[in-house]
Amino acid sequence: MPTIVDDAVCVRHWDFSETSQTVSLFCREHGLLRGLAKGAKRERGRFSGGIDLLTRGQVVALVKSGRELATLTDWDLQQTFRWLRERLDANRAAFHMAELVLRLITDADPHPNVFDGLVAALESLATPGAEMATVLRFEWLVLGDTGYRPRLAVPPESGATLVFSPVEGGIVDDPSAPGWRVRVETVRLLERVAEGGSVDDAPREAVTRAARLLAAYLRELIGEEPATMRAFFGPVAPVRAGGSE
Repeated sequence: MPTIVDDAVCVRHWDFSETSQTVSLFCREHGLLRGLAKGAKRERGRFSGGIDLLTRGQVVALVKSGRELATLTDWDLQQTFRWLRERLDANRAAFHMAELVLRLITDADPHPNVFDGLVAALESLATPGAEMATVLRFEWLVLGDTGYRPRLAVPPESGATLVFSPVEGGIVDDPSAPGWRVRVETVRLLERVAEGGSVDDAPREAVTRAARLLAAYLRELIGEEPATMRAFFGPVAPVRAGGSE
């Protein structure tokens, strides 16, 4: 039975019994790992008193082919990101990002860049007011790493507003196409994110528009609006001709 040792972030957990848990761990080298941690909540067990949501640790697991759940044998807690439990905005941003991992990444499909980005994002949330920019960067990262990077080419002689089509996967040269109307300013900000540039000096409203646009696109890819997305952004505009971002 193969043994996995990997760095991981807990993105979902359930109580299996009074002392045990089932968890979904996003592992750096192994993608999503769903496992059973027997005795995890015993104070003197090998799981640091239980595997808490949105914490990072090193996991040891036994994986058997054909079995839905791996058997977790150890969890060495590394980071708790305590600010996620102290500030509601940071908590909601973190839950939104964790949900994107669960919805867009499949079991045993490694995405080390997304893992590193998630850890960096959770650390970034320590700074009050950084939530929207942090979510924007992570949304762009997960879209690109899973093959859904939006096309941002601005058509020649376009006006002050453009149309983003989720069906076409980006900006289109058809003002009547189903999608959302977006400002050129929003596209330029996304281009900056794509190039790895900072958005710290960008107007807060522009960052929010860009993050909401990517959230709307992600919702269409997922096929529904996750509750965590609505909790962070509020209602996100549906797809329609002449819609707004």
